[in-house]
Amino acid sequence: MTKSESLIYLINSLTKAEKKSISSALMNSNSNYEKLYFIIAKNKNSSVDIISDKYYNLCKKTSFETSVIYLHKYILNSILELRKHQDVSFLLFDNIAKARILFEKSLYKECFKLLKKTKTKALEQENQYAFLISSRLELDYLLSLNYPEIDEKTLLRKQFKLNDALLTIQKTNKLSSLLELLKHRMVYSGKAKTESQKNQLNDLVMTEMSIINSFAKENVEIDKIHQLFQANYLIDVGDFESAQRSFYGLNELMEKNKHLWSDPPIYYLFTLEGILDTLRSQRNYNGMEYFVKQLKKLQGSFQYFNSRIECTIFLYELIPLLDNGDFKSSFELMKSSTDNLLKNEHLLSLSQKAELKLHISLIYFGLREFKMAQKILNKIIFASKDYSQLPLYRTIRLVNLLILYELKDFDFIKYESRTLNREIQIAKKSYKIEREIIKFVNKHNLPYLSSKRSRLWTKKEEKFKLISKDTYEKQTLKYFDFLVWIESKIMRVKFSELITKKRNSNPPI
Repeated sequence: MTKSESLIYLINSLTKAEKKSISSALMNSNSNYEKLYFIIAKNKNSSVDIISDKYYNLCKKTSFETSVIYLHKYILNSILELRKHQDVSFLLFDNIAKARILFEKSLYKECFKLLKKTKTKALEQENQYAFLISSRLELDYLLSLNYPEIDEKTLLRKQFKLNDALLTIQKTNKLSSLLELLKHRMVYSGKAKTESQKNQLNDLVMTEMSIINSFAKENVEIDKIHQLFQANYLIDVGDFESAQRSFYGLNELMEKNKHLWSDPPIYYLFTLEGILDTLRSQRNYNGMEYFVKQLKKLQGSFQYFNSRIECTIFLYELIPLLDNGDFKSSFELMKSSTDNLLKNEHLLSLSQKAELKLHISLIYFGLREFKMAQKILNKIIFASKDYSQLPLYRTIRLVNLLILYELKDFDFIKYESRTLNREIQIAKKSYKIEREIIKFVNKHNLPYLSSKRSRLWTKKEEKFKLISKDTYEKQTLKYFDFLVWIESKIMRVKFSELITKKRNSNPPI
């Protein structure tokens, strides 16, 4: 993303409070970067070329790039200033920076007073990192001043508290590492099948339990990681009911510690999104309902936060309908739920915007309105290059290939296939599904006789069953069942009917 594109995205994603603060500060400054700000604010989602043309018409013989750099820096500083009143973490680290300045200016009394205040607040918020840095600074400064009015007992007490924070951070990091390792194995290796894999999994569990048992005092972050580890372990061994109870426990833990939430509670939202994504991968639609209800309680006064919640709620209410081939109900939900969401989509992150467009496109695809499905996906494919960095982007390109196939645009399929193959070679990593889709859409002359089609499907069926059970491949299949679509084309069956039939024969959790 260029600096200009980043600036446009940044301004389009500003909240009402941020816009009000920045607009009032810039008003009547008559500077070039002020003019640039209002050009971007009034021309939402415009390209860099359009913005630069408007800028040069208004600010002749000036540098567009210089104004971009200055305005970008100014907006980030303004947001940072506002965040100090919304998120305690920002305030704590801002206080630490101020304490350093006070010490450098020989304002020792004010410096130690601010560090003491910061340490107290950090402990209240269980922010061990802020407590560690502020405690370490305090001890360094006391040493440089030869410990004024500090007895040995007080010094030892300060050192003990700092070491205690270090121990908590160390155990948190160890638990996080175990969780990351477990998740990585789940993504790339799937469930433990061999004796060696089972032993490795048991080793992870035993290590995790030993860390938990060695930590006596309560700590929300450690409890949170423990619940996540337990839930993912239980999913790995197939105990979905117990895994769901662990997710309930995690949510209860977060709800009981609202005093630790930022404003808005973005980290709680991330936790709920992570739970929902895991439940979706398991097709546990009943479990998803509870956490969608929790999301609905989170609506607040921040527009960008509400838009993110609104998008997540819509997606996870839509997914069970899409996955079961109920495209008519999906369309009705979209009509009743997305007016406000689409109006404020500029407030969404790139990944959420891409996911929203993909799912809306899939609704039209299921209804066989392929031109409309293509039009929606093109807003991602031909938009900013930054979308191409998203893991979801290749799935979007695959869906686009399916749309081109349905539209019988075989010339463009060849072009798109070559592009995708080049990208796969550059990435040096591909899904089997990608290769199957590219191969299938480029062989568009299917046998006419039903008997020959049946033989063709019989050849592919066993191979597709193995792909659908592959944990690595499931990352793509969770968005759209490409294999069922191929079967529907070979067997001349309506895609929506086939996917409904398969889901009914294999009901969700």
